[in-house]
Amino acid sequence: MKILGCRALVLLTFCLVFIQCKKEAAKETQVQRPNIVFIMSDDHAYQAISAYNKELIETPNIDRIANEGMIFTNASVTNSICAPSRAVILTGKHSHINGKIDNLSPFDTTNVTFPQLLQKGGYQTAMFGKLHFGNAPKGFDEFKILPGQGDYYNPKFITQKGDTTITGYVTDIITDLTLDWLKNRRVKEKPFLLMYLHKAPHRSWLPAPRHYKSFTKKNFPVPASLFDSYQNRGTAAKMAEMNILDHMILNYDNKVYSEIIDSLGIKERRLFDPLDRMNPEQKSDWDASYDPINKEFAVSYPKMNDSTLMAWKYQRYMQDYLGTIAAVDENVGRVLDYLEKEGLDKNTMVVYTSDQGFYLGEHGWFDKRFMYEESFKTPLLIKWPNTIRPGITEVEMVQNLDFAQTFLEVAGISAPEDMQGKSLVPLLKNEKETWDREAVYYHYYEYPAEHAVKRHYGIATKDFKLIHFYYDVDEWELYDRKADRQEMKNVYNDPSYKDIVEELKSKLTSLRKKYKDSEELSNRYIQVYKDKGWIVD
Repeated sequence: MKILGCRALVLLTFCLVFIQCKKEAAKETQVQRPNIVFIMSDDHAYQAISAYNKELIETPNIDRIANEGMIFTNASVTNSICAPSRAVILTGKHSHINGKIDNLSPFDTTNVTFPQLLQKGGYQTAMFGKLHFGNAPKGFDEFKILPGQGDYYNPKFITQKGDTTITGYVTDIITDLTLDWLKNRRVKEKPFLLMYLHKAPHRSWLPAPRHYKSFTKKNFPVPASLFDSYQNRGTAAKMAEMNILDHMILNYDNKVYSEIIDSLGIKERRLFDPLDRMNPEQKSDWDASYDPINKEFAVSYPKMNDSTLMAWKYQRYMQDYLGTIAAVDENVGRVLDYLEKEGLDKNTMVVYTSDQGFYLGEHGWFDKRFMYEESFKTPLLIKWPNTIRPGITEVEMVQNLDFAQTFLEVAGISAPEDMQGKSLVPLLKNEKETWDREAVYYHYYEYPAEHAVKRHYGIATKDFKLIHFYYDVDEWELYDRKADRQEMKNVYNDPSYKDIVEELKSKLTSLRKKYKDSEELSNRYIQVYKDKGWIVD
């Protein structure tokens, strides 16, 4: 009996040790899962990141992510407009599936998002900055988000404890909130997802004082297509309302004071005063830099023709737009520095992207929406130490549709079968032999609406882009992405491209079927606009 008792005791001890070992192993596995820091700005053109283009601005901190990781040169969006892009990122589903087709319609909160799945899988989750839609994002242990577009100065925030206003400059504040969470409320035993989301450089482009004092004195190179006449293009390019000369608003966009506009007898559409959130001290500081600009404009305007006014508006646009990016870059550096200081960078994937691209005077435009290159392409830089070899340039076709499944695979969590993207992990691990995507799909819906960009869908490969504009027109456009990088000539009707057109139309049909898009769905979303009175037959 004594022998049996000893054996039982030994067996019990072994079982207890085994169970404890399993618990420790599980705990160790939990800790070792990578943290994810997802940094997204709003309307940040890839042309305004020096890792892509050094002509406009230096962004040394954002470039650090590329230098220590991977830069994607063929990253694109599925629908180039703010809220729909964010919905695609969160759900891993195209706009026609998640239902958020435009900035106007509500987000269907029954959608399952990747932060919900990460939270359920043991990740601590937090979001700070601009979500754009909703006031109670699912899947986050903590959030402080801007209502709608948010404000550059003294912004309001929505929190789980109620709304609050914080004095200061929005890019700095969002970073302060992010660092405060990392320092004071991060649970060290758990992996985390941190969504660090900037308002900048969204219109109306208000830089911080430390930047407008210098950027308002800069001159920037003019894009070759600034004075584009839209010859050899279709109706859509000619009808869009986002030309810098004709549609950029002097008071709202170029910061010309209303009294100056009135004194010059200029008749134009007015939006709200973009400076109305500033306190007296902030406004006085602003005026010290912008008063001279206004006085100079008042003297110069009567002598301006269309070309000189266009050039003046472009420079004013670039000074403020790029000035806001300078603050984003500085603050990204603050976060990267903290991760390194605390040793968190060694087990953290850091992603930098934008919700879409943006026009910086190309084709005479600002804004986005088109499937044309500057709005279709988006910056994407990822570093993941011990997995991504530093300094890699990736040319494969990837989309914001892919983020959800990428993050889930990184976290060791199975993605729902109805997600439509592809995990980027094979590319990040240099396992390109498993990557088989040749083309990506795009669909834009918000028309008629601001900027008057017509509804269209299309397919893009590394070599070509085929676009179908529909609803109030029925036009096709084909662009040779290698021979015509600025997309100045539609070659759809060129006989030498006949075979390419047929091949791409066939692939487009297959992609629409794969992603469950159809003419019936397009008509359904047109009917939504009719029902709301946004379209009148």
